[in-house]
Amino acid sequence: MAGSMPVPTFYAGQGIPRDAPGTNQDYWIASNWAGLVPGWMPVTVLPAASVPTRRVAWASMVGTSLESFDFYVFAYFSAYFIGPLFFDPLGPFGATLASFSTIAVAFVVRPLGAALFGHMGDRLGRRATLLWTVGIMGVATGLIGLLPTYHQTGWLGAVLLVVLRVVQGLSLGGEWGGSILLATEHSGRLSRAFYAAIPQLGSPVGSTLSAAVFIVMAAIMPADQLAAWGWRIPFLLALPLLAVSLYLRWSISETPVFRRVVTEHRRDRMPVATMFAQRPAALLIATGAALLGIGSYSLMNTYTVNYGVAHLGFSFQDLLVATTVGALLQFVTIPLFGAWARRIGSAPVVLWGAVGTLLITFPMYWMLQFATFPILVGTMIIGGILPTMSWAALGGLMNDLFPDHFRYSALSFSYAIAATVSGFVPLLTVALGESTGYAWWHPGVILAVMSAVTLVAAWAAWRRMPQPGHDDDVEVESSSAGAA
Repeated sequence: MAGSMPVPTFYAGQGIPRDAPGTNQDYWIASNWAGLVPGWMPVTVLPAASVPTRRVAWASMVGTSLESFDFYVFAYFSAYFIGPLFFDPLGPFGATLASFSTIAVAFVVRPLGAALFGHMGDRLGRRATLLWTVGIMGVATGLIGLLPTYHQTGWLGAVLLVVLRVVQGLSLGGEWGGSILLATEHSGRLSRAFYAAIPQLGSPVGSTLSAAVFIVMAAIMPADQLAAWGWRIPFLLALPLLAVSLYLRWSISETPVFRRVVTEHRRDRMPVATMFAQRPAALLIATGAALLGIGSYSLMNTYTVNYGVAHLGFSFQDLLVATTVGALLQFVTIPLFGAWARRIGSAPVVLWGAVGTLLITFPMYWMLQFATFPILVGTMIIGGILPTMSWAALGGLMNDLFPDHFRYSALSFSYAIAATVSGFVPLLTVALGESTGYAWWHPGVILAVMSAVTLVAAWAAWRRMPQPGHDDDVEVESSSAGAA
């Protein structure tokens, strides 16, 4: 029983024994501050059996869920509301471009956030860094729901909106990589690929929650009230989700892999610099592998919503229902693809997802022009399953490319670069559509390019073995994620 076992004392916020080799009072102070625990009082971490793997899995997923909720709420919001509410003087087309640009702003600053929080994650720990990222992200999302519109204060609301999007982008730069590591570095060698897929469930969680909120609101609120004040509700709902995220992440310990890095004196002074010096090719491979998984969601759930309403004759509610159906299916497909990655490897699953997406891209968009609701739902399902293969196995692929002592920085930076490119996908697709008279194939060109890049990157990753310094030789107890 837990009460009869000796419980070691750990550094606050880190789960590192105070008497572990290589630790000192300076590191204890940094760990205590990073863990958000004031004072010098050491904290007690539960023994391994008391911190089950499922709790770590929930903690890793909840942050990506909040990230996804923020993204999809803002995506739906920008596609339908942000133009007239904040950029009305620019006209319909200008307001649309401006609204999609606000999406891109958060992606542009992600690499800076990745460098900042990647440094923290590799120096101070995964858990402490993730408490910061999810806290900043949740507060910024909630504040968007309090912004004044153009008709209330002129351009002030638009300026504040951009500022909050920058803050969100910085925090998001460190969220995904840390969530993946929280799952993989608490799991054993054989189950690592599967647990790397668990944080990816955050995407359908966020998509389903945000779409469900908008569908319910559209059903019970008149359009004028929804545009006047109802749009604020989804952003304010991020605050209770933030509370859950903080609780779950506070309740778990630091990963065994990071504790080993500390005790073996292998932390880099500048992890980002070491990353560029030692693994430049792996960074390119990881960035390319991530492009389809991130960019396809940006295309399907941001641009396609606006394109479907403006040019294909679908209603906004029909598009929300269709995207929600596709997201619900991912609750099944992501764990299945994670289990498949456990059997054959993560890189092959990413590759086959890219091949399948490339094959169905143009037929899918050709069918979409016939503008019937069943075709729309089928498009979202088929167009969601194949890119989801690449998305589900992405964390495992990237985890295997980098050694543990700068892995947080490497995963965060690679993902941030891919996300930055993906943030411009709606803007590029709008520009291509405008130049081609919105020909039915114009979104397919963008999706095909992303699929081809990911295909090549996944093939390159498939050929690479885990690098020296990788923790494949360290087996973590799969029955107890918080093993000390």
